[in-house]
Amino acid sequence: MVDQRDALGTSWHDSTWIPILSANNVMDYFAERTNPFYDRTCNNEVIKMQRINPDHLHNLVGLEYTLLHVQEPILYVIRKEHRHSPNQVTPLADYYVIAGKVYQVPDLGSVINSRLTSSINHLQEAFKEARSYARYHPSKGYTFEFKSQNGQEPETKKRKRETEKELGSLFQTQRVDMLLADLARKFPPKLPNQPPPPNPDGEVKVERAESVVSAAPSQASEAKTKPPPDKKPRLA
Repeated sequence: MVDQRDALGTSWHDSTWIPILSANNVMDYFAERTNPFYDRTCNNEVIKMQRINPDHLHNLVGLEYTLLHVQEPILYVIRKEHRHSPNQVTPLADYYVIAGKVYQVPDLGSVINSRLTSSINHLQEAFKEARSYARYHPSKGYTFEFKSQNGQEPETKKRKRETEKELGSLFQTQRVDMLLADLARKFPPKLPNQPPPPNPDGEVKVERAESVVSAAPSQASEAKTKPPPDKKPRLA
């Protein structure tokens, strides 16, 4: 018998049976000695060796094979099961006979695993192709450059790329503004010490006081420097 781990990747056929294969002899075809899916310790072999009517197979207990579905002339489904009583069986495996070739039917876990593996493979190929189109520039960030069907760059993208060389992109402008704002927060500029804004009322008072003070010494100096007037004798 074939190992269960390798059963899903194994097939078997006998070309001499294929032209005459039918629902009447498909069980004999499946019971060929060279078929790796057939277990010779089953009850089918016991009935064949003892030349008992196959209808008595339901009265035995143990491993057996039964024809489950027929779609002539190309499809036959044979089930491997363990019989506990005439009315109770436990299915173990199913086999397809398609165009004379025998395959084991995969179980649900194997089908889901195969579908997930195939999906993951396609996703990996998609990400790999997407990474091949990705481009990074310090001033622009990440961009994608897709090629046309003939392998050349589209004219619109070419003109856009040439225009972006002359003018800064939005990413470049925002990036520079963000860096400048970050530097301004970390290193605020030091402004020179300036006096508080003067009070208009106080300024007027100070100017008036200064004018009074400055005017007082000037009058005193003039009084000192000015000669006294000549006193003339009053005539009687």
